[in-house]
Amino acid sequence: MYNKVILVGRLGTDPEVKYTQSGTPVATFNLATSETWKKDGNKQEKTEWHRIVAWERLGEVCGEYLTKGKLVLIEGKLQTRSWEDKEGNKRHTTEVVARDMKMLESMGKNDGKPDKKTSDSVQPDKGTSGNNQSIPEDDIPF
Repeated sequence: MYNKVILVGRLGTDPEVKYTQSGTPVATFNLATSETWKKDGNKQEKTEWHRIVAWERLGEVCGEYLTKGKLVLIEGKLQTRSWEDKEGNKRHTTEVVARDMKMLESMGKNDGKPDKKTSDSVQPDKGTSGNNQSIPEDDIPF
C-alpha cells in the first residue's frame, strides 16, 4: 500500500509556525488547487482547499519563505486525525503532511511580480521522518 499526494497550487494564507511543547516546529497553511473545464461552451472552474502541515526544518522553511498567493508543489501523505472539542463533539480533519516543498515562482528583483523560474526544493533533514508520527497528540499545537 502507498500513501502519496502531490499538489500544485497557491497558498491561501501565510504559513503559521508554532512549536510543540518539546520545541519541534510545525507550520500549517492552506493550499488551493483548481481545475477548469468547458460545459455547454461555458468555462467552469472548481477550487479545492487543502490543509498542509510541515514539520521540523521543512516547517521552518515554509514559514520563512512562503507567503499567501505563492505557487508551490507539495509532496506528502494524507493523514486523518480525530479529537473531541471543548464541547465534547467528535471532530476530524484530513490534512497533507508535507515531506517535500518546491517553490515554483520567485519574486522578480525589479517589478515585484513573480517570474516563471522554478527554484528550490526543501526536504526534511536527514535522520528525521518528516511526518513525526511519534509526536503525541497532546504535543500538537493546534
